Amino acid sequence: MNRLTNKRILLGVTGGIAAYKSADLVRRLQDDGADVRVVMTPSAQEFITPLTMQALSNHPVHLDLLDTETESVMGHIELARWADVVLVAPATADFIARLAAGHGDDLLTTICLAAECGVVVAPAMNQAMWAKPSTQQNAQALKQMSISLLEPDVGLQACGETGAGRLMDVPDIVTAIAARFDTASLAGRHVVITAGPTREAIDPVRYISNHSSGKQGYALAIAAIEAGARVTLISGPTNLEAPERATVIAIQSADEMLDAVMSSITDADVFIGVAAVADYKPVSIENQKIKKTGEHSLTLELVQNQDILKTVANLENRPYTVGFAAETENVIEHARGKLTAKNLDMIIANNVADTSIGFNSDQNETTVITATAKEITEVPQPKMSKENLSRKLIELIKEQLEDA
Repeated sequence: MNRLTNKRILLGVTGGIAAYKSADLVRRLQDDGADVRVVMTPSAQEFITPLTMQALSNHPVHLDLLDTETESVMGHIELARWADVVLVAPATADFIARLAAGHGDDLLTTICLAAECGVVVAPAMNQAMWAKPSTQQNAQALKQMSISLLEPDVGLQACGETGAGRLMDVPDIVTAIAARFDTASLAGRHVVITAGPTREAIDPVRYISNHSSGKQGYALAIAAIEAGARVTLISGPTNLEAPERATVIAIQSADEMLDAVMSSITDADVFIGVAAVADYKPVSIENQKIKKTGEHSLTLELVQNQDILKTVANLENRPYTVGFAAETENVIEHARGKLTAKNLDMIIANNVADTSIGFNSDQNETTVITATAKEITEVPQPKMSKENLSRKLIELIKEQLEDA
């Protein structure tokens, strides 16, 4: 199986002789399933052309901080949000120094500063430059900033000298990037996740539903799998591809989802209710298609569906229970109310009235509200891809399980 399937890698190339290896790196990352986009510094373009990198990546290469074609939507911010990981390979001594000092004077450093995802730097330079105390101090500064460093290899360099400073071998870089997504933080745990909408039938051809795309629930399933969990994904109708290594149970109605959840929850350690479950269903379903009559209106009698989240949260031996509050007003207030009323351990509040982070968006901006025996805490999460948010949520859940 490809280790980087559906992962988004933003590759930054800086101006060293090892830049020629970035072409091979793009291909190797793609061979492992990644979607790769490239950012090049001006000096990198002296060693390898943007046209080459565009042909290999199948995407335009990003070169300038102030790009008139993209800056109207803050292009550098969009790139930072798009990426699952930012990889700078090769990274020169100058780039490392500027990044360690917090510079944001070109596209690549600005992306690194703006990124909510992980940043990985693979140095490549002359052995004497790498050994200098100033370079080593800058490298340590990056580590203190939670930026990962792929230590350079020892060997013959382009200058003819031998020592530490060669770019880590390309296959080893790919392996290191793939390892970032296999955290094993939930190894041995069973996680049950609901996703997507439900459809409540009116007659054989009509139903009540909502706009949920299932994207957040599916992203959480993938993040939990990356963390080593055994995942059961109970999904309403979506257009999404089922995650590999997940047990997927397809349902239509809220009643079917409830039955699937109760059948799957007995040995679950974590339950995450992401699905937009219909609150109501018709009292009765017509056996035949309802025909138009002379009347100008049609009245449906509805009855409440059983609350799946509340049902799970109030089981005698319940799993750690997480809910989502998709609200259009008073978002935090309503989410805190649901947290308490449904007896949840955690709830993620988001404003679905904002179409940039709503049901069909690839991004989300949330507040994570957690209840413990001592207090209720709120942790805002800035706008980021639903994939990156999912990894953060899985990490928060892992921390709560460890503290329990």
